[in-house]
Amino acid sequence: MQTVFTITTRGQGLYEITGEVAGWLGSLGVETGLVTLFIRHSSASLAIQENADPEVRTDLRNFFARLVPPSSDPSMSYLTHTYEGPDDMPAHIKAALLPVSLGIPVVGGRLCLGTWQGVYVFEHRDAPHRREVVAHLTGG
Repeated sequence: MQTVFTITTRGQGLYEITGEVAGWLGSLGVETGLVTLFIRHSSASLAIQENADPEVRTDLRNFFARLVPPSSDPSMSYLTHTYEGPDDMPAHIKAALLPVSLGIPVVGGRLCLGTWQGVYVFEHRDAPHRREVVAHLTGG
């Protein structure tokens, strides 16, 4: 069973999609299996992260902004792919460092996430985008 989630982002940051994935899973009535999520973009990624304190998302975004600054930063002067804007190549680098797919067990008809875990699209571009995440359920 498969579906595609379309996630609208408003620029760089983490966007929680746990509810959408859990809702789809609940509609299927499957008790056990594995949900694989895959983002169909090369400038965004997926993450499982804490969903209780929004400061975690802020700190993660700020950390990756420091780790991979815009191509306009002098430390990034070696980059050659710069014609799509100063955030483009850094977004590709971040997506290469972070997962673009996740596997989450399904137990008792629910995502087997920890108490404080949520599933996120991590947008690495400055401008708003529509991101597609493919979900595939195996098992049952």
